[in-house]
Amino acid sequence: MNQKTKKHILFLCGWYPSRVLPYNGDFIQRHAEAVSLKHKVSVVHIISDPNIDSTTEISTEIINGVSTHIAYVKPSMNTISKIFRFYKAFQKLLKLIGEFDFVHLNKLFPFGIFALYLNRKFKKEFIISEHWTGYHQPQVEQLSKVEQLISKRIAKKAKYICPVSKDLQNSMELFGLKGNYKPVPNVVDTNSFSVKTKDSTNSFTILHASNMLDEHKNVTGIIRVISKFKEFTSDFKLVLIGESSIKYKVLSDKLNISNHIEFIEHIPHKDIIQHMQNANVFVLFSNYENLPCVILESFSCGTPVISTNVGGISEFFPSNFGHLIAPNNELELLEALKTIYHEKVNKDVLHEYATQHFSKEVICNTFSELYLN
Repeated sequence: MNQKTKKHILFLCGWYPSRVLPYNGDFIQRHAEAVSLKHKVSVVHIISDPNIDSTTEISTEIINGVSTHIAYVKPSMNTISKIFRFYKAFQKLLKLIGEFDFVHLNKLFPFGIFALYLNRKFKKEFIISEHWTGYHQPQVEQLSKVEQLISKRIAKKAKYICPVSKDLQNSMELFGLKGNYKPVPNVVDTNSFSVKTKDSTNSFTILHASNMLDEHKNVTGIIRVISKFKEFTSDFKLVLIGESSIKYKVLSDKLNISNHIEFIEHIPHKDIIQHMQNANVFVLFSNYENLPCVILESFSCGTPVISTNVGGISEFFPSNFGHLIAPNNELELLEALKTIYHEKVNKDVLHEYATQHFSKEVICNTFSELYLN
């Protein structure tokens, strides 16, 4: 990309991995890394940290080619004081960034207030990437009137709003967030999440990786189904990956299924690749979602998926890539597992689909068109 089209993009992030929350918003980090293929990217993130001695502590480093600037702010119970500390931290970060061309806001509220500030004072245009499930019903009803009012103002001033799915766009518009929408999906490192031939001598492997919040991911439902799948075949294992996954051992012991389950704590993103490559199927039994990265990454590894048909999942789910089922329908999940046990998939077809739709190059080109429009 020549110097006229290469831009300095300020990634303004409400979520981002930090020493306080190492995996928070890692999907946003992957978007930033994708954009950095053609542009200079500077990330700005501010987060409360009770472990610092001073009011504000600034961290600046280059991570995977992205200039990453994080301000750690001492928490305050006083709302006015907290707002002031975040504002002062933001001003310090701006001085470190220097001149930039465009703002890429990640998560509309509350960091969109900073985007409005930059738009008003420095005439910097911005787009919004949105991943938040909170705009869906009934979660959206919990937003305060003040947040609703400010959010609508932020959305109206954005040049583009880029939810990760059309379904999320529909929910945002229904909520009253009017704007120029251009859905852009999550990104996958398709070079790393690649196809690997599974050892046919291994047991049939079912993989689930998530935040392990049961009200969201319905992990207990998966375990109940697995206990019945045991009547179909005993040559299988379920791999559960996520923070505090071991808490589900109480249920699995009760159902006498623990000897078929491997409990793994949260692991670095790169370490999940081998698990996806070795799995026969990835299962997501969520009650609600937008467009989960784990589904796209499974496709990139050539691994079929069984998922509930919620959120925007069906928008990027070819019919021969697995099975979409109704949420909370354990009988459907059981039957899908039995079916996929005998199915053969063309792993290269799944990987090629992921490359064409979610690779860093594709996502970078999509955002570049919006920056340069």
